[in-house]
Amino acid sequence: MAYPSKAKTAGPTHEQIIRDVRAGKIAPIYYLMGTESYYIDRLADFLVSSLLKPEERDFNLVTLFGAETQIDEVILAAKAFPMGAPYTVVLVREAQNLAGIERLEFYCKQPQPTTVLIICHKNGTLDRRLKVTSAIEKVGVLYESKKLGDGQLPTFVRNYVARQHKTIDNAAAAMMGEFVGADLNRLASELDKLLLSLPEGQTQIDEQLVRAHVGITKEFGIFELQDALAEKNIQRANQIADFFDKNPKAYPVQKFLPVLFKFFSNLMMAYYAPDKSDRGVAQWVGVSEWQARRSLIPAMQRYSGVKVMKILEAIRRTDARSKGVGNSDISSGELMRELLFFILH
Repeated sequence: MAYPSKAKTAGPTHEQIIRDVRAGKIAPIYYLMGTESYYIDRLADFLVSSLLKPEERDFNLVTLFGAETQIDEVILAAKAFPMGAPYTVVLVREAQNLAGIERLEFYCKQPQPTTVLIICHKNGTLDRRLKVTSAIEKVGVLYESKKLGDGQLPTFVRNYVARQHKTIDNAAAAMMGEFVGADLNRLASELDKLLLSLPEGQTQIDEQLVRAHVGITKEFGIFELQDALAEKNIQRANQIADFFDKNPKAYPVQKFLPVLFKFFSNLMMAYYAPDKSDRGVAQWVGVSEWQARRSLIPAMQRYSGVKVMKILEAIRRTDARSKGVGNSDISSGELMRELLFFILH
């Protein structure tokens, strides 16, 4: 089945594709592309499992790899008839390495009705100026998987947990997104660990469980440090610096500099938000309301824009020194202590 052109709409979502397949609306071609591999893999696996029973796959599932395959081999496999199954499924992985994709345009003019061709193109997209792009959209599904923004991660976390028939509170969901980041495969893996770690009888993931199981120490971690800086809590920030200095292998300065740089970059953006409410700042910066309320709003009241610009430069200098630039023999903890002193004074 074809969806409207991306020029007119945002294109099909992965949820829409899943709903259609479950409703029996099967397209002859699914071209799955984009910079976020998580949804590409999920859709490919879903399509294969929905179209073929396990016992049907030996004879009716053809898996090809772009770097090892010619486009003519893909087309030839797509023209085959199924054996004892409703469909032949041709799955092309790593299609970004497949040469001559333009020739697929001719197959699109008369696709094999008993074949479902699934093409997985990661780390990029099909050139929309090519005729083959519109040909695929006309008869099949052209899906683009984009990286999620920071503000979208808590929703992804909540939905992922809900599919496992569990819940996660808003603070824990925001913390997961902030600590793990936008790598959805890693985020899903960390959520699986949390779900397995839930005590018997407990159905909700809370902030305490996240801190205990997602690389955050029960004593101090990046969130405690960020909170201390947002509040300009000098005593607590120094306590954290002491803790890091005593545990240099587990907590090198390089581990925290990217997080601090991101926080102060977001803070710099927050000053320009037309609406300074929690929601207004969150939408402007692209973070959750929880993040804005917990750290950005307090920090806006304690730091000037000029100071934040200087802090960002100081973080860059610290990063360079941690890598040996103009730095002879200073410990990771001392570098962090110097940076925190500059930030807080």
